[in-house]
Amino acid sequence: MIDTIIFDFGNVFIDIDRKATEKAFAELGIKEWTEDLELSNQLYELGKIDELEFMSVIQKHIPETDILSIRNAWNIQVGDFPLKRLEFLQLISNKYRILLLSNADRTHIDKFEHKFGVSFARDFYSCFEKVYFSFEFGFRKPDVKAFQLIINNHNITPKTTLFIDDTLEHIKSASSLGINTWHLNPEKEDVTQLLDKLKTAYA
Repeated sequence: MIDTIIFDFGNVFIDIDRKATEKAFAELGIKEWTEDLELSNQLYELGKIDELEFMSVIQKHIPETDILSIRNAWNIQVGDFPLKRLEFLQLISNKYRILLLSNADRTHIDKFEHKFGVSFARDFYSCFEKVYFSFEFGFRKPDVKAFQLIINNHNITPKTTLFIDDTLEHIKSASSLGINTWHLNPEKEDVTQLLDKLKTAYA
């Protein structure tokens, strides 16, 4: 019986279109996401560098482009957050212990809060026992330490916990600790189908 649910954020609640950012960067002159860009992205998600440092690394590849244009290209991937998903979350929030675990950076979270409004974001955050953004607590999925920290902090039992994420690598990491998982396919599935899943696959 599942009593605790750990949710990812991107492509579970809020739609993410990474190809839109790839296209925007290509138009600015970045044709390939290089190792130094990926490393700085991970450091930014871990909160080890700030937004300006991250954007400056990108700017080195396109020196004629201003930081604001780079920021806009980075944020273009932040898509829709259907109201039905928030309403669903509110519906189940008093039936399960629920937590949020997301590899996120400050820029994208600021964009989310600005795009949908402080009230919407507050209603969303208030559904969770705790929100874990990687840039705030210093761990990124698929590092098992991210899951272990949550298990320890909240006295969670893995076998009665379900983790929902759209990235297989993250799913495998959670599974290695005995956590039940749903590898959600955002092109075919929606988190609002969770109750049906709980009645069948995780009963």
